[in-house]
Amino acid sequence: MASEFKSIPVIDISAFLVKCNDPNMIKDEGVCEVVKQLDKACREAGFFYVKGHGIPDSLVKEVRDVTNNFFRLPDEEKAKIKMTAKTGFRGYQRVAENVIKGKPEINEAINFFREIKAGMYGTMGESLEGSNIWPENPSNFYSVMEEYISLVTDLSRNIMKGIALALGGAPDEFGGERAGDPFWVMRLIGYPGVSDCSSLEMPENDIGCVAHTDYGLLTLVNQDDEISALQVRNCSGEWIWAVPIPGTFVCNIGDMLKIWSNGLYESTLHRVVNNSPKYRISVAFFYEPNFDAVVEPLEVCKQKTGGMGKFEKAVYGAHFGRKVTNIVT
Repeated sequence: MASEFKSIPVIDISAFLVKCNDPNMIKDEGVCEVVKQLDKACREAGFFYVKGHGIPDSLVKEVRDVTNNFFRLPDEEKAKIKMTAKTGFRGYQRVAENVIKGKPEINEAINFFREIKAGMYGTMGESLEGSNIWPENPSNFYSVMEEYISLVTDLSRNIMKGIALALGGAPDEFGGERAGDPFWVMRLIGYPGVSDCSSLEMPENDIGCVAHTDYGLLTLVNQDDEISALQVRNCSGEWIWAVPIPGTFVCNIGDMLKIWSNGLYESTLHRVVNNSPKYRISVAFFYEPNFDAVVEPLEVCKQKTGGMGKFEKAVYGAHFGRKVTNIVT
């Protein structure tokens, strides 16, 4: 359970990234310090910022700019990549089309997933089979996103090495059959400002994204620099603002890491409330287990928590598929 944290920790991971492929990295003082900070953040908040991540600020901003340019297009243009069951739940959703727990979310979004070829995962993957539908406008959309996805995938993999060490495992604990061939999800989200919402025929709802935990392993959020909207709930029920810090990603752990850690790390509730008059862009990248990974408490984590597994095993793809296909469109 998340503690009574009042702010979200900021971790400079640059020293870890320099050594993350060194087999003797755990002997390095800088690596040990980052691992210690990751462990504390995951135990107490389930959220943390990372700086010193090495991804150019110019690219991080360009991803948001390209996303914003798409959302500014006419509705009929955006509808060319409309999300449906036939697209494997990839594509565009208009504002308030995503309904969670009976509440329409006040955002528009595009979903991209790693490609799933026909028959790749049997019946478990059938509803999600297909390729991404990339917009033709803006013309640089695909090239920018392709570069970004490659870099944040590598960054996520390296952060997971640090988390593995924090749990007391080997650096490659989340490689192989667990996350050596990771599925990924990227959701580009636009949140109308309050002035825009008042001019639209919207349900009365100030929640841009309802309270939820993430499905998988690790999330990296690239949010607009000047608009505070992301909130994280501590164990007292207080909503703590994840204020934008330029040059950082907001990271949080998901449901599958909660199981693998046997509850040492919690997937923390969070939501989005955009009280700003400005339109807000957020790019959420979800680094996930292998689609067919069987997720159950790690032995090293069971030994730290009384010797018994606290959670039943889950198959990531089945878990993700149930969540996605329950979206009302």
